[in-house]
Amino acid sequence: MIESLPVMMVPDFVREAQSILRNGSTFQWSTVTLLGLVVYVYSVEIERRRWDIVLAGLAFSMMDLFNEMVNSAIFHLSDRAPLWTVTGDTSYLIFIGFTIEILLLFAVSGVAFVKNLPQDPGAKILGLPNRVFLVLVFSLICVGIEIFLHSTGYFHWEYWWWNVPFIPLIVIFGYATFFAVAAWVYDMGSNTRRQLRVVGSMAAINLVLGLGLGIAGWL
Repeated sequence: MIESLPVMMVPDFVREAQSILRNGSTFQWSTVTLLGLVVYVYSVEIERRRWDIVLAGLAFSMMDLFNEMVNSAIFHLSDRAPLWTVTGDTSYLIFIGFTIEILLLFAVSGVAFVKNLPQDPGAKILGLPNRVFLVLVFSLICVGIEIFLHSTGYFHWEYWWWNVPFIPLIVIFGYATFFAVAAWVYDMGSNTRRQLRVVGSMAAINLVLGLGLGIAGWL
């Protein structure tokens, strides 16, 4: 357990995050409003019977949740720090690098992304397949936002290979996988059963991983 580790091995920002981890006293009512906005976004797509968009958004969220749990596991395996850590004001810090605000933001990010995809998957943008191009563009935008957050002192990177200026791994594994899986599920079109199988499988994997890490005390 982290309590047994030498203090000097754990950065101050990690200890700060631990102090508010799953601490209900930090709750803010604005979270309820954010939840209402997420419900509205999905309600609009459900009303339109756009199950491809709904399930693409859920796939994005499932991929994010998987990454966040892996990040928590890396913290305990490294005896030092996770790849990313969140500090500062939050309504609820779910995992060491995952706030409830991030969860709600990412819940609608996949929906917003696939609504920007051209109807023709084969169309090209600047000579690249549009899916590849847009996955890259959206990923770079997100990493740019993370760089800004890092500069504020509320979002932290510890390792040189997951940090500025070495950002390729953050682009690929921090975001591109999220957008890519959302596009993949979306492009299944009207094959709702297949989309449900994919999203259901991702949810099942997350459930097993969450239970395992939870029992081990690694979340």
